Amino acid sequence: MTQLYATGQQAKHIELGLSDEQAVEMYKIMITARRFDERVLLLQRAGKVNFHVSGIGQEVAQVAAAFALDKEQDYFLPYYRDYGFVISVGMTLRELFLSVYAKEEDPNSGGRQMPGHFGHKKLRIVTGSSPVTTQVPHAVGIALAAKMKKKPLVSFVTFGEGSSNQGDFHEGCNFAGVQKLPVIIMCENNQYAISVPVRKQLAANVADRAIGYGFPGFQVDGNDALEVFRVVKEARSRAIAGEGPTLIEAMMYRLSPHSTSDNDLAYRTKEEVEEYRAKDGIPKYKQYLIDCGLWNEELDEALQKEIRMQLDEANEYAEKAPFPTPESSLLHVYADDSEQGGRQ
Repeated sequence: MTQLYATGQQAKHIELGLSDEQAVEMYKIMITARRFDERVLLLQRAGKVNFHVSGIGQEVAQVAAAFALDKEQDYFLPYYRDYGFVISVGMTLRELFLSVYAKEEDPNSGGRQMPGHFGHKKLRIVTGSSPVTTQVPHAVGIALAAKMKKKPLVSFVTFGEGSSNQGDFHEGCNFAGVQKLPVIIMCENNQYAISVPVRKQLAANVADRAIGYGFPGFQVDGNDALEVFRVVKEARSRAIAGEGPTLIEAMMYRLSPHSTSDNDLAYRTKEEVEEYRAKDGIPKYKQYLIDCGLWNEELDEALQKEIRMQLDEANEYAEKAPFPTPESSLLHVYADDSEQGGRQ
C-alpha cells in the first residue's frame, strides 16, 4: 500500500511515478556512492591508490537523474564525479574499486584509464576522457544516430559548469538544437571550476544559454531529488516525442576538494564549506522518506553496516586482483580486437 503523509496527501514520489521501493532504492544508492567516495579518499591518503576525483555533495542529482532514464535503452555519458549515477545504472562497487586500483578486470579500461573515467559497454556507458566536455558532442552524435535509426532512446550527458565554457559544449548544443535530437544535457553546477568560483566563470546561468540554441533550459535545485527526477523525466518524454534536446542546470556544491591533488582551503573557507554542508540533499531526502513512513533510524543503521561490508569485500577483491600485463598495452590498438591481433 502507498504510504501517506500525516496530512493524508499522496507522497510526491508516487505522483511523479516512482514506487515506494524505487524511492528507497534511490536513497540507498546515494549513501552507497557517498561511502564509496569517502573510502577512496581514505585509501588515497593512506597511499593505497594514487588519485581520486571526488563527487561528495553531488550524489542526489546524479541518482535522481538516473532513475528518470531508461536503464535498458538509453546511452550515458557521465563525467568524472558521477559515482552515484554509474552505480544507479548498474556499475558495481567491485568494478569501481578495480578501476581505482587500475586492475586488469576493470571494465572501464582494463586499468588503463584514470579513476572516474567511466566506460561500460554492457551498460551503455560511453567512455570518457580527461579533456573536459568532449562527451557533449559524443552524446549529440549518439542522439543523431538514434534519430536516424528511429530508436526510442535518449543520450544523457553530464559535465561541470566550468567546462560549459568550452567550445565542445556550444558546438554540441547548437547541432542538437538544429537537428532536434533526443539528448539531455545536464550541467552539475558545483560552484567551482577547480579553484575558480562560479562568479568568475559565468555572467549568467548555464540554463539560460539554451534559448540561443532553440530548445528549453531549466535550472533546478540539485539537492532536491524529486525535483531533479521530475525535470529529467519530462526532458526524456520531450526527447522521445521528437521535441528535441533539453539543457538542465542542477545547482549543487562540491563539498570535497577538486581532487586529491587539490588544497581547496587555498581558495575557499571552512565556513563556506560548512554552510553548504548544511544544505546537503541526502539528509533532506532521508527525512522525506521518514515522513512518508518508508524509512527509520533502525533501517538506516542496518544500511550503513551493510554498505561497509560491501565496501570491504569489493576493496579486498580489487586490491588482490592482478594488474594488466605489459603486453596488454598492445591490445585494442587496431580494428582486430583479438589478443592475436593486438600482438601483430
